[in-house]
Amino acid sequence: MTSNPSTRPKLYMGSSMLAAFIAVMILLFYPFFNGKNGLEYLDTLYNSISKGSAYYIPEVQKEAAGFSGNDINISIKMSDREQADQTALLYEKSGVQAKVSGSIVDIKGDLGLILKNCLEDTGLMYNNKGEEIKTKYSYDEKQVVYNWHKSLKNMEKGLKEQKQFKEAKVVSLAVKKAVECSYNYYKIEPKKITDALGIVIFSLVFYVVYTLWYGFAIMYIFEGIGLKLEH
Repeated sequence: MTSNPSTRPKLYMGSSMLAAFIAVMILLFYPFFNGKNGLEYLDTLYNSISKGSAYYIPEVQKEAAGFSGNDINISIKMSDREQADQTALLYEKSGVQAKVSGSIVDIKGDLGLILKNCLEDTGLMYNNKGEEIKTKYSYDEKQVVYNWHKSLKNMEKGLKEQKQFKEAKVVSLAVKKAVECSYNYYKIEPKKITDALGIVIFSLVFYVVYTLWYGFAIMYIFEGIGLKLEH
């Protein structure tokens, strides 16, 4: 490490660049965007764009329709009696038998009907119509979809144990492309990327420039104080 007056301009430049970097970072945390800071705004925007391209429910409905009339007989374990009672209601509304014993729900009936009802619920959830689900089952809509998730995951496992692999596969498809998506994207408004193309391009360019700006600021500071990397 050496000290040289000729390196001071780089030290001043690096320090100024770092100060500007910090100032911009502070501004990013101010709620300028309808009560949201810059990071929250972009996070919401990208979630909206992601949701706009993640609507797979019609695709799953076509797949599930092929299992109409395909009966299953399976027991699934829930966390406790309350959740088991809540879950049994989902299956009863589907038009199949659901008997509760402790935390166990014994389900017997048409898999096609089960998936049809599940996909109707998740379709409502995906489209932010949670109140309709709440009215249907008389308890919180997010809990309804959570119960679908847990019960179908356990059903998938049980079907595999019964060597009903095709049935297990379509249940897994419903969980991944309908139940999980509808739960994760609940209350997010979908957008097409073309609706916010300018902001998307600006944010990506800004990210690259902002990152490089920080890198050059640190490099100039190190050079300004005489630090050199040598082989």
